[in-house]
Amino acid sequence: MVRLHKHTEPEVVPNMDTDEDLTVHVSAEKSDNSKKHIEPESDENDDKVYFMALGGLEHVGQNMYLYKYKGKYLVVDCGMGFLEEEIGAGDVQYCDTSWLEKRKKDVVAFVMTHGHEDHIGALKYIWPKFRKPIYCTRFPAEILRRTFRGIELEFDPKKDIVEFDAAGATLDLKPFTVETFHVSHSVPEAQMLIIKTGAGKILHTGDWTFNDDNPIEPGTDYARLSEIGSDPKLLACTCDSTSSSRQTVQTTEIQVRDTFTKIMQDAPGRVIITGYSRSLARMKMFADAAHAAGRVAAIKERSNPNPVPYVGLPEFREMAIQFGYLNEGDIYMYSEIKDLPAEKQAIFLTGSQGEKFAMLTRLCRGQVKEMKLMPTDTVVFSSIIIPGREQDVSFLYNKLAKMGIRTHTIYDTDHVHASGHAGRPEFERFYDMVHPQVSIPMHGDYINEMLNGKMAMERGGAKHMMLVRNGEMIALSDGTEPYVCETIETGFVVMEGETERSANDQVYKNRKKIASNGAIFVTLPVDKRGFLKGTPEVSSAGIFESDTTGFMKRQIQIEITRAIDGLTKTERKNQDNLTRAVQVAANKVVRAALGADKKPQYSVHFVQK
Repeated sequence: MVRLHKHTEPEVVPNMDTDEDLTVHVSAEKSDNSKKHIEPESDENDDKVYFMALGGLEHVGQNMYLYKYKGKYLVVDCGMGFLEEEIGAGDVQYCDTSWLEKRKKDVVAFVMTHGHEDHIGALKYIWPKFRKPIYCTRFPAEILRRTFRGIELEFDPKKDIVEFDAAGATLDLKPFTVETFHVSHSVPEAQMLIIKTGAGKILHTGDWTFNDDNPIEPGTDYARLSEIGSDPKLLACTCDSTSSSRQTVQTTEIQVRDTFTKIMQDAPGRVIITGYSRSLARMKMFADAAHAAGRVAAIKERSNPNPVPYVGLPEFREMAIQFGYLNEGDIYMYSEIKDLPAEKQAIFLTGSQGEKFAMLTRLCRGQVKEMKLMPTDTVVFSSIIIPGREQDVSFLYNKLAKMGIRTHTIYDTDHVHASGHAGRPEFERFYDMVHPQVSIPMHGDYINEMLNGKMAMERGGAKHMMLVRNGEMIALSDGTEPYVCETIETGFVVMEGETERSANDQVYKNRKKIASNGAIFVTLPVDKRGFLKGTPEVSSAGIFESDTTGFMKRQIQIEITRAIDGLTKTERKNQDNLTRAVQVAANKVVRAALGADKKPQYSVHFVQK
């Protein structure tokens, strides 16, 4: 039978198809921000290993996972999240590590599974708080070194960033032993991890797929995967769920190359391909397709030649050549080929997600002096749309269509993109090899995590599925039922320039309120007794700027004057009373003119007269 565990009494649901006991832990919906806190057993006699995510569950991005054993913590990945538009924030978002910072003396290391921003991008903000060694392969290591140098972060490139072999390595990180082995993904050198403790082994997949036609490196180490997956002592599998709902067989990079070649052969003018800048295999396929179609491949470099504090497309081209994934003459810079006939040009550039400052977005807005889009161009989107970027990508699609430019996307052209994440066919193959006692789905929205867990139970023979939230710590031990032993507060931090704020900072609340309701700014000239010594100055954002008659402004000034004059001598001595009088008086005018549900943000300043 199947028992559904919540943070309440378990509900027993009969399963007529099997006599086995299968446990599915499903977290209850949160009623408020408070979370139950249950202390785990003391570290000295604790024979369990624990798993918890600070980010990466029930959503895509912001991956940061913790393993605890004998009081020590191993951090796996440390990634950026996708900013929520409605927060009104500027730059980047990542996990709030306040809880872990209190235990930083017990953190043994950071281990990175691969070089995508949602797995390594937050290290430049979080690592300085811990300064523990970062273990990764040479590709993410080079990204981190360049990034850290670009922002002038003080670090030792040999001691603080420790490289291991992409073909596989064993890391002694007491009390953990971590074995790594190669798996296919959309960036090179992706790793699965076998985290070994005295309490048992856990397979941490990172991001993965089974793309057996990877043109720049060996495929997944299936022999090692089968060996570890068939071990009856495999305690748990924490597994990427991003695309578990996809039903079709994975497109390969070789198929993408052949699609590019056909498009380039048929296109009347330039072919512009936009994709992910660190997908070096895709860049190689682009170069091979251009050569086969009689074109010259190039990347569009930045318009600004000055150094920038981040790693972008030109740097990834350099790294690809440095590590032997590209040959020196495979891809040129656009400035070197711009005078060739249009039908000889093939250009790779950034902007597949409609990022504000990416090259394709700037081209669509006419902001690039040295390169202009033309109706004879063909633009190929070699990517999916990342959740949350739909509106930005839609702008590109519509803008290009209005310019008469032909586009190819995953919606109208087969094999234009190879995903880095497994779908159902790959999961079935995976769970034919991997048979954990416990399935812990991660990195995906809720439904994809659930589909992943179901396949682990149905195909992989897992006895337990733990479908949990960020901040819920799972206790694991061999042959016993897992359970949530501790729940902590989690959240994310937004970095704007040099300022770090929590997501529920009052600044963001005010921005949201101003965006939807506007703001009114009032300056009150008062004496020390709180009596008005002149007419209140009133201005607004989003309320009465378009009122050329000034009627609403004058009415607000009149009502504020009446309200303050109506206060007693005792009441007017307190500035809070004056502020409330301003709000009540102004609301009377605003709601009469704009509707009863209008609730502007108020800012009241006092000038002593």
